[in-house]
Order: sequence, then C-alpha cells, then structure tokens
Amino acid sequence: MATRVVVAMDGFKGTLDAATAGEAVAAGWRRAEPDADVAVRPMADGGEGTLEAFARAVEGAQRMPLRVTGPAGVPIDAAWLLLPPTEGLPGGTGVVELASTSGIELLGDALRGRDASTLGFGQAVRAAIDHGVSRLILGIGSSASTDGGIGLLTALGARFTDAYDVSVAPGAAGLDELAKVDLTRLRPVPEGGALVLTDVTNPLTGRRGAAAVFGPQKGLDADGIARADAGLVRLGVLLGADPGAAGAGAAGGAGYGLLAWGAQLVPGAAEVAELTGLADAIAGADVVITGEGSYDGQSAAGKTPAFVLGLGREAGARVAVVAGRIADDADTSGIEALSLTALAGSAESAMAEPARWLRDAGERLAHTIRGES
Repeated sequence: MATRVVVAMDGFKGTLDAATAGEAVAAGWRRAEPDADVAVRPMADGGEGTLEAFARAVEGAQRMPLRVTGPAGVPIDAAWLLLPPTEGLPGGTGVVELASTSGIELLGDALRGRDASTLGFGQAVRAAIDHGVSRLILGIGSSASTDGGIGLLTALGARFTDAYDVSVAPGAAGLDELAKVDLTRLRPVPEGGALVLTDVTNPLTGRRGAAAVFGPQKGLDADGIARADAGLVRLGVLLGADPGAAGAGAAGGAGYGLLAWGAQLVPGAAEVAELTGLADAIAGADVVITGEGSYDGQSAAGKTPAFVLGLGREAGARVAVVAGRIADDADTSGIEALSLTALAGSAESAMAEPARWLRDAGERLAHTIRGES
C-alpha cells in the first residue's frame, strides 16, 4: 500500500519559502516511492509565508495586488489575499502579511532601525477593509521596525503628533516627539474581527520588550534601544491598551498597536493550522514531515515545527523534522531528524543549494521510515 505523507514545512528564512521547501522534500520522497500519496501543506506562524500558506490551503483564494510604502519609505509591489465568503462572513476574509509589506527581509543589509515603519502594512490592511472584507487575519512576523504600530495606525486614519500638533514620522524616530494621539478618524475593525498571528509573547516595554529584545536585530544601538523604549512607554500611556499583554511587543510593538485598535492576538502556528484545516489533512497520514531553517531548543516553544509534530503524533503518524541545522539543545526524541548541514557537509554547501539537499533529505527519510515500518 502506498504511503500517505503530509509535508508541512515552515520557511527557510533567506533561502526558500515554505511551499518551495515542502515541494522539494515531497519530490525527494517520490524519488524513493513514486506511487506515494504526498500532500504539501505550507505552514507559517504569522511571519513570512503566511499568505502562501492560506493561498495553498483555501480553494478560491485570490491575490489582490497593490502598491504600498515599504519599510525604507519607497513604494513596493505587494498583495493581500482575499478568502471566499463563508457563513457569517459575507465579505470574505482578508489575509495581510507584514513580512511582505513592512518586513525586514525587504531591507536586505540596509537596516533602518530608527526610520523603518509599519506604514505599508497598514496601507494593505486598509485596502482589505476598503474592499469590504468581513474579517481580517494579520500575520505580523519578520518586522523591520520598532514603531509600536504608529505607522499602520496612521494608514488606518489615526494621527500621531508632537506638542505642536505636527504629525510625527511613522517610525521609531517619530516616537521621540510623540505627545498626542487622535483616533477620531481611525477605521474600525471589521464586524467579523481581526486575528493577529504571532509566535511572540513579549510585552511592549522593559527588559523583555520590543526595543530591548528585538531592536538590535533591526539596527538599533544601545542609545536607539533606550529612546525607542521610552517612546513606546509614552505610546502605551496615550493609547491606553495593556502594554504588558502577551504579544504586545511583537513586530516592534505593532502587536500593541493592533491590540489598541481592537484586534485579538493569537498563537500563530495553531491558528494557521486551524484556519487552513491542517489537522484534517494530517488525519490518516502515515508520515508527517515538518521543519525550518534552524531547529533548536526554542523550536518547542510555540514554533511551527513543534505544533505540526504534535498534530502528527495525535494522528498516530510517524513524525520527522528536516532543518538547515539541528542544534545540540534541540529535542529530537521520538522523531526522525535530518540536518541539511550534515547531509551537505557544511552550512555553506547547504545554503548554496537548499532545494537539492531537501530533496535528498526527503528521499533518505522515505528509505529510513519505510525500511523500519
């Protein structure tokens, strides 16, 4: 009997998106077992690849192209995704991804810690609202900025000003001068609500806050971190939502801005799986394969692979992880685990041809798992 396999990979940041990574693993498995029933279901936790995960999983999904202001302040081409109407949601659901509108990958090596903003993300959210969607699903991983969401809220009609009623810049630099907030023209959340997908539980401010924890990777130095944190404290007072809420510090504080707007923050991987019907796809599978660029000790804390592995175990399937690297602190008990770095002989070789090594990993897993069954 042909093996039924579900491949639900996360993206390999900087090299392959989740769909491409999954297709490579599936191709490798089919090399070993041509008649296998292999289904590829891209996964995401709110970061890069969230749009693609829904596009692949939901029949009738439509990409809605638009032009937005990118994190560097220049126009870029982007898109949001329109999911078909369902009962109770006559206008359909709009899926908007911060990574493809205001994400750090869009900047390359030219990080703009003080100036990057979530303005483009907000413009895409506004486009979905203006289209008439009944609900929003917002993925907020991979942010380039630490602006507390003032960029996205500005795009939605809010006004953030200094002591002289002059609008501040929609970035961390604007927080320096922030003195007043006017929400009278802020567009409301759609009637069906807005779900915000994130795997981050940090608060807005303090030692575990947006600036302190994530600011360095976005280009903020020690002074920039201190100034951004102070600005986020002011923003917290002005907007009035709970700055200590889990996830308020996600995406440079964009999680807080969305909370203040009236959106709901939810665990990204679990919600994507629920909304795309991953559990139904896995039911009855013999093997479930997942993975990401780096599988380490933190991967068990709400990351996509750990969630997919859990679904696989619940379904009684054999489970496996394929990752660019598998760290020494990663828990690989009870799973098949393959590292592309080990297969290729070095991290450089693995990153140079990731699709090739993912195919080889898929083929090796097929031989290993089928040989033991």
